[in-house]
Amino acid sequence: MFAKQFRKHGQVQLSRYLRPFHSGDIVDIVADSGEQKGMPHKYYQGRTGVVYSVFPRAVGVIVHKTVGNRKIEKRVSVRVEHVRHSKCRDNFVNRVKANAAAKHAAKEKGEHVFLKRQPAQPRAEHTITVGENKPVTLAPQPYDTYI
Repeated sequence: MFAKQFRKHGQVQLSRYLRPFHSGDIVDIVADSGEQKGMPHKYYQGRTGVVYSVFPRAVGVIVHKTVGNRKIEKRVSVRVEHVRHSKCRDNFVNRVKANAAAKHAAKEKGEHVFLKRQPAQPRAEHTITVGENKPVTLAPQPYDTYI
């Protein structure tokens, strides 16, 4: 679970320490076995949470844990080596920026723009011919052990 990738062993990269974290950031907890201090419990490996506090060498992360039939808010202190910014909101933020640009362009032209996402539509109709595509009859093969 905490094994490092091929040719990625050794000390933690310095860029890991230079990432700025702020309260409200969405982060992924991914333990780095190159640094054992401040390592989260294995339950939190791969979990996503929200930063609620920033300390000199660590961040406080709120993670929701399922216990029985309810979700409990857990506050976990994790060193910055074991935390990275989550990419779960990237698509949303990019879509908001694209929608704003489309609205601005449509407003300049004086037209209305439809920005709602559409679910996947059914496939278009098509005809299947059996002239050159003869049907193939499939039959189950008998079970046999080749020992």
